[in-house]
Amino acid sequence: MYNKTFIITALLACTVCFAAQAKNPVFRFNADGKFKIIQVTDTHINWDSPHSQETVDMLNQVLDAEKPDIVIFTGDVVTSKPYQKGLERVIEPIVSRKIPWALVYGNHDDEQDWKRDQLGSLISQYPYFAGDMKKVKNVTGYGNYVIEVKGHNANKPTALLYCMDSRAYSTLKPYVDGYGWFAFDQVDWYRRTSDKYTAANGGSPLPALAFFHIPLPEYRNFDTHQAPKEGTKLENECSPEVNSGMFLSMLEKRDVMGVFVGHDHINDYIFNYCGIALAYGRFSGSKTTYTQMKNGVRVIELTENEPGFRTWIRLNDEIVIQEVNFPQDLPYRIEKDKQ
Repeated sequence: MYNKTFIITALLACTVCFAAQAKNPVFRFNADGKFKIIQVTDTHINWDSPHSQETVDMLNQVLDAEKPDIVIFTGDVVTSKPYQKGLERVIEPIVSRKIPWALVYGNHDDEQDWKRDQLGSLISQYPYFAGDMKKVKNVTGYGNYVIEVKGHNANKPTALLYCMDSRAYSTLKPYVDGYGWFAFDQVDWYRRTSDKYTAANGGSPLPALAFFHIPLPEYRNFDTHQAPKEGTKLENECSPEVNSGMFLSMLEKRDVMGVFVGHDHINDYIFNYCGIALAYGRFSGSKTTYTQMKNGVRVIELTENEPGFRTWIRLNDEIVIQEVNFPQDLPYRIEKDKQ
């Protein structure tokens, strides 16, 4: 039985000053011009399972090794009741190190004893949570928000992290089966938000990354696309059966450099599609669900005022694999049709 929840409880009993600091972090590039993100995905925590301790142990290792500026969970965080105890178990390594963290929902997070709207209130109470799980007016889903990263010596954002609710399952059954897709109002929210930041930046799009759970339909071009790629594909992409245009909007707005998802536990690849990196995180869970891989995390490092990013996977045995400089190592090639 897990016996460390007192750590979270103690942290929740902090002063008002501490709470303000913990819940409203200002993110900046460091003195070396770097900003590091750890993507944790599909932990599938069962709070009283010994297998879930494997995930906690892995997080303790990778956090000490990488010392990230933020940790972002890309869905399916807890998949058993009670959700609250599972959440406290998996965030303990992060909160105890005073690392800001954010979260987007997967298709399983609201299948326990809390629904999406209720989960937002629960998640937001914990120290160092840096997201915003409130529902945006007239926008589908919960947890569509932007995290700003300011310049080292600037008071305005120089990079953006879009976090989005990719929803769960089709709402058009029996005509369309399978997983959910971004609603048109979510695509519109992204477009309006991108336009706002671009206008504030003198008409130049800010470099951005996007994090959500279910892969876009464009991920299915991994096998047929001729550009270089890195990583492993051991299952077919479980993307939605319909395409509502989020990727096309990202292309048009010219800010998102990379998209990072989870959902498919035994895929961890990254490839360049039309100039945008489409990437999976590394499965971070354990034998509480299906897997054929060592668990780990994806690390993404931005450099201030430089296009692109570095990314790699760190495994639970401290091995680092699949180091990529994007887009240099994965150039996009357009194959001309043969006549």
